[in-house]
Formats: sequence, structure tokens, C-alpha cells
Amino acid sequence: MHKGFLKIATIFLAIAVALGAFGAHVLKDKLVSSSLAVFETGVKYQFYHAFGILACGILYKEFNNAKLLWASRFFIAGIIIFSGSLYALALLLPNYSFLGAITPLGGLSFIGGWLLLFGAFVDKK
Repeated sequence: MHKGFLKIATIFLAIAVALGAFGAHVLKDKLVSSSLAVFETGVKYQFYHAFGILACGILYKEFNNAKLLWASRFFIAGIIIFSGSLYALALLLPNYSFLGAITPLGGLSFIGGWLLLFGAFVDKK
């Protein structure tokens, strides 16, 4: 097990729950529906990829290789860039609409993380 990534994953999961509750209870009446949908997308993807980090941390014991470490790093970067930019867009739009330009970089990080995870399994003999 890679304990550091397990800790990071659980923190990201706790934050996702808190942000989901914040969106459902506080932002629901304050944001237009399109901004709330953007915020919820950020929460969803944070959840999905925090579970990806958790899986990498658990699988590291069996598939001890650098690709799992890099997959986790890519998931972390993706959460920060993708979800973070969506949170900012939902809460700060229209003043900072340029943030939408960096969101796809977070998506590419997510894709890279999943491909690295696949590569970790391929390398296992």
C-alpha cells in the first residue's frame, strides 16, 4: 500500500462530500442552474478520481511500479485543475471566464492517469 496516496484520497473524498453538501444546501438558491451544474460536475469528477487515487494506493502493494505513482499524481493534478477550475467558474463567472480554458488540461490529466493505471497492469508479470 502507498499510505500517502491513501491519505490524499480520503481527504479529497471528504472535501468532495463537503462541497456536494455546500452546493446542495447553500449554492442551490444562489447560483443559476447552469453554474450549479458546472459546480456539481466538478464535485462528481473529484469523487471519481479520488476513488482512482484510493485504488492506486491499494493496488501499489500488488503492482509496485512507478506507473501507479504517476497515475495517482495525474489524478491529483486533474482534480486540482479540472474540478478546481469548474468550482472557480461556477462561483466567479463571468469575471473569470478565462478559467474555462484550463479545464481541458485537467481532463487530459485524468485520461493520462487512467492510461498509466492500465499500463501498470500490463507491466505486471
